Amino acid sequence: MTDPVVTTTSGAVRGELTAGGVARFRGIPYAAAPEGALRFAEAVPPPAWDNLRDARHPGPTAPQRRREIPGLSLAPLLGTGWRPGPEYLTVDVWTPDPGARKLPTLVFLHGGAFLAGTGSAEVYDGTAFARGGAVLVTVQYRLGIDGFLWPDDGVTNLGLRDQLAALQWVQENIDAFGGDPGNVTLFGASSGAVSVACLLGSPLSAGLFRRAIVQSGHPDMVRDTVQVRRLTRVVAEELGTAPTAEAFRAVPTKRLLDAQDALLRPGGAPDLRDSAGFDRGYGLSPFLPMVGDDVLPRHPAAAIRAGASADVDLIVGTCLEEMRLYLAPTGALDSVTDEQAVASLAVSHPDPARVLAKYGLGTAGRSAGEVLTEALTDLVFRDSAWELAENHAGRTFHYEFVWGSPFLDGLLGACHGLELPFVFDTLALLSGPNSLLGEQPPRELARVLNDAWCRFATSGSPGWPEYAGEATTFRAGAGY
Repeated sequence: MTDPVVTTTSGAVRGELTAGGVARFRGIPYAAAPEGALRFAEAVPPPAWDNLRDARHPGPTAPQRRREIPGLSLAPLLGTGWRPGPEYLTVDVWTPDPGARKLPTLVFLHGGAFLAGTGSAEVYDGTAFARGGAVLVTVQYRLGIDGFLWPDDGVTNLGLRDQLAALQWVQENIDAFGGDPGNVTLFGASSGAVSVACLLGSPLSAGLFRRAIVQSGHPDMVRDTVQVRRLTRVVAEELGTAPTAEAFRAVPTKRLLDAQDALLRPGGAPDLRDSAGFDRGYGLSPFLPMVGDDVLPRHPAAAIRAGASADVDLIVGTCLEEMRLYLAPTGALDSVTDEQAVASLAVSHPDPARVLAKYGLGTAGRSAGEVLTEALTDLVFRDSAWELAENHAGRTFHYEFVWGSPFLDGLLGACHGLELPFVFDTLALLSGPNSLLGEQPPRELARVLNDAWCRFATSGSPGWPEYAGEATTFRAGAGY
């Protein structure tokens, strides 16, 4: 088999044909390396190269520390940690045929709480999408301090601006891989889904994608300028430097990651509650997109309610028991007391006792851990996803992923991120004894979801009715 060669706007790249006959390209720069003067600066196009570039191996990843949950390996979903190297603003591409024309194109934004993750994680293999007749692009973007602070003399929302730069690269290059720049579906999960939802409300995304899929995210997980300024100053104090881009550029990446780790320790982050008393990150991450610049001049939820992205077809949904991912493996489901549940939510919510009482805190037969898990699942994920489905002016489809993991004797349930190996049809990576999906996850469910995503990218309909209330919600995994 001859390795495929494609010419991009920056130069030619050599990919590889996989065993399944799919052409795969890894680590193609969509922007120049964010180093030197380009660190904490807006992405610019990559410099051109003259020689044939080897794109057969994963490239570097955004600086990050490996994140794990006790007793549960997240490596297939988040990657194995930081692969150092300056040239990490890259895309990976899977295509059934670089010589084809006008294939539907999907662009995926990975999750990881805006702190970790990579588009080259194993689960995000695009082979199933390519076999379904689509081109898949996965994107790497700046995270954490590099991507979501606001230095005094710096640029805002660099992580979102990177995503916009990647989408512009797709517009200029995807036809060389057989894709259709006029038929792009942007999708993401977790913080990647928050990014997609924010871009739905951004005036800078106009014309860059025709369809969108928001998996366990929404446009409410954002911060205002006051909170981001406060966070930037706390980071600068931890580093012992001025809160400026110039000063941050002089700090080695390892020290930035150390400062980031300090924020994640109990009590390490500043008060990030907004004027209404909510921390919109709910303790999952101090780093969120910021409202109040040219990327998000108004709150993205308000922009969507006002008709932004009305010309974009949308799928939005969540998992039934999202927060079990965070509370089941740690033992909190069984050990947390009523008082601890209230104190835990008080960090992020102005009236935790009232909220938890609605879910049955103090009621006989209702454990505090289960109550806290259900409340946080709704507050952090489901409520705002339902609102997005209600408020989006264009064609909208809603789903809920309900198949439960057998791991930890079933305590994980239909937890956060569980739909991803089904959407990408990469079940084998997380199957087996003591694995997230158990020994026999339903293969047919993976085929159903991957086909639905491919169908939506092609036609604008995943195969179930448009959203018109809860009765039209597709319950993915019911009956398996």
